[in-house]
Amino acid sequence: MSQTLSTTSPDWPCQVKTPGSHDWERSAARWLRDLLPARYAGYSTLNRHPVLLARHAQLQVQHEMRAVRVALHTSRAELPPLGVAEAVIENTIRMYAVELEQLGRLARGVRLVGDALLTGGGTHRRR
Repeated sequence: MSQTLSTTSPDWPCQVKTPGSHDWERSAARWLRDLLPARYAGYSTLNRHPVLLARHAQLQVQHEMRAVRVALHTSRAELPPLGVAEAVIENTIRMYAVELEQLGRLARGVRLVGDALLTGGGTHRRR
């Protein structure tokens, strides 16, 4: 997908500037770092290489999606024995469904930003 098409996609994150604009890679890296657990902020390799950061963020979101799918698909069987009321189970299932949709949009955004970092001009190949 070209830069122009990817940044006009509804899945392009509003927190990330348009590729080629001033500081766009910095905005991309900041957004991607925010998707990871805080402990990853200390890894200089990820901080110096936004393409690696994008790859790791994509893996992180994929794992979150798997966890939410498991929670969604097991809620009816596993929550009643824990004493969770039926109304709460239904609300939980709706919450997981919404979260799965949001994670799907997030995953598409990460993919778009990662693709732009690979193909977009700039300094993303810093050493």
